[in-house]
Amino acid sequence: MNDEQLNRDRGASRRAAHPWVDVHAHPGRCFLGGLPEDDRQAAVLGGDRSDDAVVGVVAAGMAAVSFATVTDVRVIGARPDGSLYARREFEPGEVHADHRRQLEAIRSLAQRHDLPIVRSAADIEDAFSAGVTAMFITCEGADFVEGEFGRIDEAHLAGVRSITVVHYRQNEFGDLQTEPAFHGGLSGAGRELVRQMNRVGMVVDLAHATFETTLGALEESVDPVMISHTHLAGGRRGHPRLVSDEHARAVAAAGGLIGAWPSGVTSETFDDFVDEVTRLAEVIGVEHVAIGTDMDANYKPVMTDYHGFAALEVALLERGFSQREVDQVLGGNAIELIRQVCG
Repeated sequence: MNDEQLNRDRGASRRAAHPWVDVHAHPGRCFLGGLPEDDRQAAVLGGDRSDDAVVGVVAAGMAAVSFATVTDVRVIGARPDGSLYARREFEPGEVHADHRRQLEAIRSLAQRHDLPIVRSAADIEDAFSAGVTAMFITCEGADFVEGEFGRIDEAHLAGVRSITVVHYRQNEFGDLQTEPAFHGGLSGAGRELVRQMNRVGMVVDLAHATFETTLGALEESVDPVMISHTHLAGGRRGHPRLVSDEHARAVAAAGGLIGAWPSGVTSETFDDFVDEVTRLAEVIGVEHVAIGTDMDANYKPVMTDYHGFAALEVALLERGFSQREVDQVLGGNAIELIRQVCG
C-alpha cells in the first residue's frame, strides 16, 4: 500500500463537521479550459480535465476551492534546471484576451456543474450547508491589468475575489522571488493595484512576491492579505519560493493568512507536510494558517486529491491540535479573511 492510499484510509472515516477551503488551486488544470483541441501547450501540460476534477472536489466534501487562472501561462517556460520563467513578452492584446478565455472557461465549468461562485463568505457557508462546493475564482498574476485598472472591476464582476500580484513574469507591479529585483519592492503601479483591490473587495495575494514587495503591500492595504501557497524557510530544503519567519510574521501581524503548501519543495511525504503545517502554526499562530494546495499545478505534490483534507484533519489532531484549531486551519481562517475583505 502506497503513502497516498495510507493517507486516504487514515481519513476515510472523517467527514467535515465544518467547512474545508483551499485558498489556491488549479483543479483539473482549469487554466487550460477553452483552448483548441490541437493547442500544443495544452497537450504538453496534459489538457483540461476540470470537469473530472469538479466531481472529485465535491465528493471529498470541500466547501470551497480556488479555481485559479494563470495570467502568464502562455509565456512561461522552463530553464534547464526546471525553474520557471517568462520566455518571451506578450503580444499586443494577448494577456487580456487569454485572461478572459480562462475566466469564461471557469465560469462555464461552474454552470455545467451547477456550482455557486464565491462572492462573499456566506456563499461558502451556504455551499457547505447544501453539500456542494463553491468556486473561489482567483487569478495568479495581475499582468492582465496592464495599467487599465478598470479591469479590476471587470474581473470582480466576473466573480474574481483574489489576485496574486506577481507570478513568474516580471511585471510592472513588484518584484518576485524567483527573479532578480527590478522595482525594489512594490512599485507605484503595485500600490495602485492594491488600492483598487481594496476598493472592490478582493483579497491581495502575495505568493511569489519578495519580502520587500510584501512589506509595500502591507503598508498600502487597508485589509489583511494572504500568501496563498508557501512555507517557512529553514526546514529540510531551501528554495526561493519559501519565506522567512519575519516575512510570515509580518503578514500575520496585519491579520493575514499563510496558505500551507503540500509541495515537494519542502516535503517528501504527507507526514513531512504535516510537520510543516505544525511549524508554521508555531511561528505565526494557528489563527493565521490556511491550506493552499496548488492542486494540479504543484511540484512533486504530497497531496494529490481532496481526500487529503480528511487525512490532514486526523494528522493534525494526532499532533495535538484541538478540533477548533483544525477547523480554523482547514477552512475557518480562510472564510473569516474572505468575510473581512469581500463581505
